[in-house]
Amino acid sequence: MRYRLTGAIMSAVLFAGVASAQGMAPHANDHAPANPAVKNNHVMPVKTPAGGANSFTEGQARSRISKAGFTHISALRKDKDGLWQGTARSKGHKRHVALDYKGNVSSR
Repeated sequence: MRYRLTGAIMSAVLFAGVASAQGMAPHANDHAPANPAVKNNHVMPVKTPAGGANSFTEGQARSRISKAGFTHISALRKDKDGLWQGTARSKGHKRHVALDYKGNVSSR
């Protein structure tokens, strides 16, 4: 009898825990960026690139910068903030370009 009562109490506690977990917000960290890491091949132009661990290879970085409309991409290097940075041409002008870990391209 004692074991049945303990088992019933434990079942009730587990069920209550699962029910309350279902009501939790999907994002435990409210300070997480609204734009998660790369979801697709669409290149987004941004004003300020996001620093973070970047898993793009140099070839992938060149490809994404090229998809954003840049040509003559050169001096491409990954910096301490995880940004691929270099120079490229856009509409005949030499620009500084950067690719962040999300795959977004910025220029100035």
